[in-house]
Amino acid sequence: MTTNFTLRNDVETQLAMRWVQGLDASLETLPHHVSERLRVARLKALDLQRVQLKQTASHLSINGGVATISGSDEEPNLWSRLASYLPLLVLLAGLIGIQEFQNDSNAHKMANLDQALLLDDLPPDAYTDPGFLKFLSVPSDAGQTQP
Repeated sequence: MTTNFTLRNDVETQLAMRWVQGLDASLETLPHHVSERLRVARLKALDLQRVQLKQTASHLSINGGVATISGSDEEPNLWSRLASYLPLLVLLAGLIGIQEFQNDSNAHKMANLDQALLLDDLPPDAYTDPGFLKFLSVPSDAGQTQP
């Protein structure tokens, strides 16, 4: 496969070189007005290419190492600005939601522990015992025993 592609590429290159040589040889036989028209057309094509490159470069902007290409020269309107901030707002809302869920989960765990302590029959001296603090730090599932 690779040799066929390389062979084909070589044949095309040789054919192109022959055409270029033929066109260069016939260029000397062209009348002056035709060669002048070709020169003007070549200059117009180069100018057009330069203008297109400048337009492409003017639409290219680099922000923080990220290159973006904008489609027009006009300033972004209110809706496009809001749309650009939308992912940030969604991220912030998600983080706030996670924080609220964690706070709610912690509050439920503490409420279950308080409920277990209030419903359990403990002498008042147990609350001052240093081992009781260690008992409270154990998760509620492992600290509870079945009667």
